[in-house]
Amino acid sequence: MHKAGIAGATGYIGYELITLIHRHPELEVGWLTSERNAGKRFDQIFSTPWDYSLINLESAYLRTDEVDVVFLCLPHAESMEAVKRFYAEGVRVIDLSADFRLKDVDVYKRWYGIDHTVPELCAEARYGLCELYRSELDGAQLIANPGCYPTSVNLGLYPLAKAGWLGERVIIDSMSGVSGAGRKTNLTYQFVEANENITPYNVGHRHRHIAEMEQVLGAANGGKRGHRFLFTPHLVPLNRGILSTMYVDVPAGVTEESIRELYAENYAGEPFIHLLPAGTQASVAHTAGTNRCAIGITPADPLLPDGSEYVITASIDNLIKGGSGQAVQNYNIAVGLDETAGLQ
Repeated sequence: MHKAGIAGATGYIGYELITLIHRHPELEVGWLTSERNAGKRFDQIFSTPWDYSLINLESAYLRTDEVDVVFLCLPHAESMEAVKRFYAEGVRVIDLSADFRLKDVDVYKRWYGIDHTVPELCAEARYGLCELYRSELDGAQLIANPGCYPTSVNLGLYPLAKAGWLGERVIIDSMSGVSGAGRKTNLTYQFVEANENITPYNVGHRHRHIAEMEQVLGAANGGKRGHRFLFTPHLVPLNRGILSTMYVDVPAGVTEESIRELYAENYAGEPFIHLLPAGTQASVAHTAGTNRCAIGITPADPLLPDGSEYVITASIDNLIKGGSGQAVQNYNIAVGLDETAGLQ
C-alpha cells in the first residue's frame, strides 16, 4: 500500500482527499496535519468516524519516511516553505495551492503580490492538468494542482486554442459553490448572505486564476497567439460545483460539426471528460460529486449554426476535479497506477 500525508487536512479539500483515499485500492492515510487543531482528532473537527490524530507541520517534517506522497492543502504563500522541506527529503509532493502553478515568478508576483521564495522549484514543478500534460506527469516528484476555475476553463477551451481557432478576446462567466472559498468565517460566505443570492467578484481582468488561463491557453498553439480574458466569477448558493460559460469567436467557416470533431479527437479515451451531445449545455448536476468535466458546445445564434460565435459550457466539482480528485489523479499518473483508481 502507498501512504499519503495530508497537510492542512481540516479544510473541505482535505476532507474530500481522505474520502477518496478511503476508496482507493492502493492508497491509505499516513498522517494528517492541522496547525489550528494539532493534538485533536479528525472526528472532533468533522462529523465522521475517522479518528485520525492531527499533528502540526513541524512534526510532519520528521515523519516523511512514513509516507510516499504529501498532499499540501495549505493557503497560497504558505506552501513554499513546506514544498521546499518535503521535496528536499525526497518525498513526492502534490501542492494544491497556487504557489507552483505559474512558471514565471514575475507573473506570480504580479498576481499574488509577493516574491517567490523558492523560484528554482517552479522549474521543477509539473502543472497537473492531467488531460493536457499526462506525459509530463509520469514520474513527477513535484506537481502543482491547477486552480478550480482554470480547470473548467482550460479544459473547456484547450482544443480551440490548440487548433488556433480561439479568438483573441474571450469572455467568461463562472459560478462557484460556497465551498470554493474554503472554511472561512468571512461574512460574505455566511448562510444568510449567500443563500438566495448571486454575487460577482473580481470582475473583468482581476481574478488571480486568469494567470493560469493565460499560461495554458496562450501556449496551446505554440505561443503563436495570446488571448485577452474578461473573466467574472460569481458566488452562488450551492455547496459545491463550478459552471463556466465561455463566449468565443472562431474563424469564419469553422462549423459546429468541425468543432465537435476537434473536441472528440482531443479528448478521445479520456475517462473524465464528458462531451455532451448537440443542444445540451453543461450543468453542475452533470459533474457534482465526480472527477468529471462536462463540456457543451453551442452556436451563439441558432439561425446561424455555422457562424463565428460559439458558447462553450464546462462544469466540474470544485472540490474533486477542481481539487482533491485531480490531485489523486495526478498521483496515480505519477506513480503508474490506474489513473481512475479511487475516482470511479
